[in-house]
Amino acid sequence: MELNAGIPEGPVDEKWERHLEHIKLVGPNNRPKYDVIVVGTGLAGASAAASLAAQGYNVTSFCFQDTPRRAHSIAAQGGINAAKNYRDDGDTVYRLFYDTQKGGDFRSREANVYRLSQLSRNIIDQATAQGVPFAREYGGMLANRSFGGVLVSRTFYCRGQTGQQLLLGAYQGMQQQINDGRLKMNHRCELQDIVVVDGRCRGIVVRDLVTGEIRSHSADAVVLATGGYGNVYFKSTNAINCNVTAAWRAHRRGAGMANPCYVQIHPTCIPVSGNFQCKLTLMSESLRNDGRVWVPKEKNDTRPPEQIPEQDRYYYLEERYPSFGNLVPRDVASRNAKIVCDDGFGVDGEGSRAVYLDFKDALAREGHQVISERYGNLFQMYTDITGKSPYQVPFRIYPAVHYVMGGLWVDYNLMTNIPGLYAVGECNFSDHGANRLGASSMMQCLADGYFVLPQTIGDYLHDIYQDKVSSDQPEFKAVEQQVQERIDRLMGIGGKQTPLALHRKLGEVVWEHCGMARNAEGLRKAIGDIADIREEFWNDLLIPGGDKGVNQSLERAGRVSDFIDLADLMCRDALDRDESCGCHLREEHQTKEGEVIRNDEKFANVSVWEHKGDGEPHEKHEEPIDFEVLQPMTRSYK
Repeated sequence: MELNAGIPEGPVDEKWERHLEHIKLVGPNNRPKYDVIVVGTGLAGASAAASLAAQGYNVTSFCFQDTPRRAHSIAAQGGINAAKNYRDDGDTVYRLFYDTQKGGDFRSREANVYRLSQLSRNIIDQATAQGVPFAREYGGMLANRSFGGVLVSRTFYCRGQTGQQLLLGAYQGMQQQINDGRLKMNHRCELQDIVVVDGRCRGIVVRDLVTGEIRSHSADAVVLATGGYGNVYFKSTNAINCNVTAAWRAHRRGAGMANPCYVQIHPTCIPVSGNFQCKLTLMSESLRNDGRVWVPKEKNDTRPPEQIPEQDRYYYLEERYPSFGNLVPRDVASRNAKIVCDDGFGVDGEGSRAVYLDFKDALAREGHQVISERYGNLFQMYTDITGKSPYQVPFRIYPAVHYVMGGLWVDYNLMTNIPGLYAVGECNFSDHGANRLGASSMMQCLADGYFVLPQTIGDYLHDIYQDKVSSDQPEFKAVEQQVQERIDRLMGIGGKQTPLALHRKLGEVVWEHCGMARNAEGLRKAIGDIADIREEFWNDLLIPGGDKGVNQSLERAGRVSDFIDLADLMCRDALDRDESCGCHLREEHQTKEGEVIRNDEKFANVSVWEHKGDGEPHEKHEEPIDFEVLQPMTRSYK
């Protein structure tokens, strides 16, 4: 496997502009002669499909939902970062770059992060022009609030519905291109595999989730925008159907999987209520702007929160991190919540996994109306789920799996190591290092889809002008046959355990040993347990019904099989990375206060894993991380 990131020469603040000045282009009159497939219709996929079609390419888009608007991006709540400095509080492109690099614990490419910071300003202009209803100040200026890990206010928001509004903006762009005939939408189709012809990705094989039909689609380039793999843990804030299948099937065909052990745990989620749950609910990080996190000072204090006086409350983030307080980065906030609960300070007594997020002071200071305008829908969501109003009692919160920083390896142009195969948004690894700052996921998705991919894809397409392939070629038929054989194998097991039950077992193992804290002994145990679950899966799986027509058990089974293989690689990657950095806390490498200890000499690199075949160990490759602008330092938010 050859890894060439293709980082341009020159100062970091000039790399992107210089790159655009020298890459190859496809002329407007030739773009209609190219076919591009985009898989996924979240923020990255919808913005990419709309932008490429608007440029003149023939775009075919696929999603497994019944409408593109049901993509999981719609659930994003808190906001989107941009270095606009509307609050005149000292924000700059460099400061956003600095905060992102530091937040990621110096495990991401400087060139990618600086480009993201530069493009952040364009995203707000684009979204505002589309009519996205960002919150505004009294005088009409767009409003901002703060998120974790920063000392400025740069987050633009639409109450707690920012993802929904941004997705509607991208969706209307898609709909315009559909109406103009440049974009064709395929609903209820799930990618089963990619097709590689003469070393290039030239199409995909999908399964129609309504009819069960297996069919191929050819193209000049394929773009994966299929999100992250947080559901490997079974319980996460992701939608139940979010999966790794598209990325993993590409990985099996040769695409490198980078840093799979980097998984973000979000600190503000509604705690688990019981084993009956299949997913968890996010409460936006924006709540930490005005809410204060605390636990009782005495262990096993089960008094109602309103009966616990101020002197008996432990505001642990404010005491441990006075500079940032409740707005420390997500990995820091999550670890501290785990620590106080491990130490017996959980709010529901012994063994409790919950802390308080309290708006009492904010309500007294700002008033009910102001707080409602900022967070009203989040307060209502919490009330609907728990039956308790945060206007009267504090939120009960605890960390949960939310996002992944690992993903398919891509170069500066967002192309994987398979020519013609691109990965955008959370599907790739490129911009967040070992920990993502809040409000940066939507920023990356829209930067990739609106501004990076449409300007870099021509560099590849230019050289394959009129080099067409057909879905009738033998390579496509061979992949179709392999897809059908895999489905037949799943259907023919005839065991007793459902895909849901096996997925739950897998999630418990991965959460226990490769969750907020990891250690060598636990990771080795997890690898053994995952092997046992794989054995159970392929010998005792039950899928009722048939493979023709709708069969959600079959859909889940295919996804769970990929999650099992991914979980094994995640644990091996976490075991191999014998350091702590960002969200990756190896318990052998931490300070007395529970802070991470990096090993920059050995692990200032991207771990890229190559699939070598079923039953064969992955091969590890490394991409060194160069520090030209910002030298690694000990992260401190105190």
